[in-house]
Amino acid sequence: MQKSRLRAAILNAANRNAALVIKNAKIVNVFTEEIIEGDVAMRDGIIIGVGEYTGRVEIDAKGGYLCPGLIDGHVHIESSMAHPSRFANVILEKGTTSIIADPHEIANVCGSDGIQYMLDQTEWLPLSVFIMVPSCVPATAFETSGAKLTARDLEPFISHPRVLGLGEVMDYVAVVEGEGEMLDKLHLFRHHPIDGHAPTLTGDALNAYCVAGPYTDHECITYEEVLEKLRKGLRIHLRLGSANRNVEEIMKQIAQNNLPTRRMSFCTDDKHLSDIREEGHINYIVRRAVANGIPAIKAIQMATINTADAYGIRHYGAVAPGYRADLVLFDNLTDFNPQFVITDGKVFEPSVDSHIKPDPKIYNSVHLAPRKPDIFKMPVSGKTNILRLIPRELVTALDVEEVYTEDGLFVPKNGLLKLAVLERHHASGRVGLGILRGFDIKDGAIATTVGHDSHNLVVVGDNDADMLLAVDALEECGGGYVVVSRGEVLAKLVLSVAGLMSDAPLEIILKHQRELLDAAGKLGIHTESDPFITLSFIALPVIPDVRLTDMGLFDVRKMEFFNKQNL
Repeated sequence: MQKSRLRAAILNAANRNAALVIKNAKIVNVFTEEIIEGDVAMRDGIIIGVGEYTGRVEIDAKGGYLCPGLIDGHVHIESSMAHPSRFANVILEKGTTSIIADPHEIANVCGSDGIQYMLDQTEWLPLSVFIMVPSCVPATAFETSGAKLTARDLEPFISHPRVLGLGEVMDYVAVVEGEGEMLDKLHLFRHHPIDGHAPTLTGDALNAYCVAGPYTDHECITYEEVLEKLRKGLRIHLRLGSANRNVEEIMKQIAQNNLPTRRMSFCTDDKHLSDIREEGHINYIVRRAVANGIPAIKAIQMATINTADAYGIRHYGAVAPGYRADLVLFDNLTDFNPQFVITDGKVFEPSVDSHIKPDPKIYNSVHLAPRKPDIFKMPVSGKTNILRLIPRELVTALDVEEVYTEDGLFVPKNGLLKLAVLERHHASGRVGLGILRGFDIKDGAIATTVGHDSHNLVVVGDNDADMLLAVDALEECGGGYVVVSRGEVLAKLVLSVAGLMSDAPLEIILKHQRELLDAAGKLGIHTESDPFITLSFIALPVIPDVRLTDMGLFDVRKMEFFNKQNL
C-alpha cells in the first residue's frame, strides 16, 4: 500500500469516515472462528472498521453471513479457455475475488511473451490476480514445447508486484536428482513461495523434494498421501476442478479424523466456464467440504486466510480493519450461494472488455508440418500397450493385450481408439501414436491444441479420415477444440489466444462449449468428467501411469518411453 493511501486509511478509520457500510451482517471471523453480528465499514478499498457504523452508502445484509472474498490457491486461467477478463467476470459472480495463477500453459506455447501477456491482461481487472512464474517450460524433456525458460529468463519477473514466487515444480525427477537447471530456478526463488506438484511421491524421494524448496502440493490422491505430506511440512491444496473429482473422499476422512486444516487450502487448477457457471468456483468446493463433514468456518478459512497466509499476501483473506475490502455475502453456510460480492470496496458488476487487443506474438501459435494420409497408420504385432483412462481421475493405467489388426495395422475396435499427439510449435512433423481405452467414439474424432503442458495437438478417433479432418480444422482456425464425424465438423471452439483461450464474448464461448459436449455425446462419449479436459491431460508426462507425447508412449513411473515397437 502506498504511504499516502495508508495515511488516508488510518485517518478514515480514526474518524469513522466510511464510504460503504454493510449493515446487519453475521461476520465470519477467520482468526477466532467466531460469527459476530455487526457492520463492516470500508473506504478506498480498505476495511476501516467492524462494529456499528454509518456510511454514505449502506447495504443491508439482512442477517446474511459476510465472509472474506474467496481465494483460489492454484489455477491456470488458460484452462477456462477464456480471456482473463471473461474468466474474472464468471468467478467473481461466485465469490472468488483473488486467485494465485500459474501461466505455465501459455508460457509453454509463447515463453516469456506469454507470461508478460497474462500480467498485462490482468492488470486492470476487478479480480486480484497474483502470478507464480512457471518453473517447468518445458514441463519435462519428454515432449516438445513452444519455448524453454531458464532461471535467467524468469529473473526479470521477480520484481513485479504481483509475482509471488515459482509455479508448480512438476519435474520432480529433476528435483530429486539435483538437475542443474531446475536447481537454478529453485535457488533463484529460495526466498519466495514455491509450488509443488508431486503425485504419489513418498518416502525418501518426498524428503528430497521438500528439501529442494517446494512447500505446497495439489496432487494428493489419497488421505494417506495428504497426511504424509502435511507431516513433512507441505501445505495442501484440495483440488476440485472439471476433471479431477476424487477429493470428496479425502474431505470425509479429514473430517472423520479431525485433521487440523490450517495448512490446507482449496484450488480448482483447471475448470471450464460452463462448470463454474453451473456448479460454482471456490464456493462450490466450500459447499462440498461442508457436505462432507468439515465445519463451515474451517472450510471458509481454507478458502481465504489459509491461502493468503501460504503465499504471504498481506491484508487479504479476512474481514478485519486494514484488510482489503473483498467480501462475499452468503444467505447460509450450507449452500454458499453469493448474494452480492464486494471487490476493492466496490459492489461487483461485470466489466466491459475494452482492453483486449490481439497480439501477433500470442495469436499465431499453430505451426504444423504438412501431413500425409497415412500419418496415423500403426503397425502392431503381438500384445500391445494400451493407455486406459480411469473415471473421475487424471491418473491413467496401462493395459497390455492383443488388439484387432488388418494387414498388420491396428484397427479401432472393441472400445479401443487411435490416439495421436502432433508437435504443433515448430512444424517438425513429429507424431506420437498410441491406443486409448476410455472414450467410446463411434464414427468420428475429437481434437484439441490444449494438451498439457506443452500443448501439442491431441487427437483421438476411430478412423483416420476424421482424425485428419479434425487436425486440419484446428490448423485452419488457429487452435481450439473440435468434434468431427463422418467427414463433417459437428462443433468447434476457436481458441485464437495461443491455441488455449478465446477472446470471444462469454456467452459465445459457453454456447460453443455446450455444442462441443453435445457433439461428443452424439459420438458416444459419455464420461463422468468433462471429456475435453480429460483429453487435454493425456499428453502430460508427470501424472502416473501412462501418457502419450509427440515423442511416443511414456511410462511415468519409470520416467522412460515404452519399447517403440509396442506403441
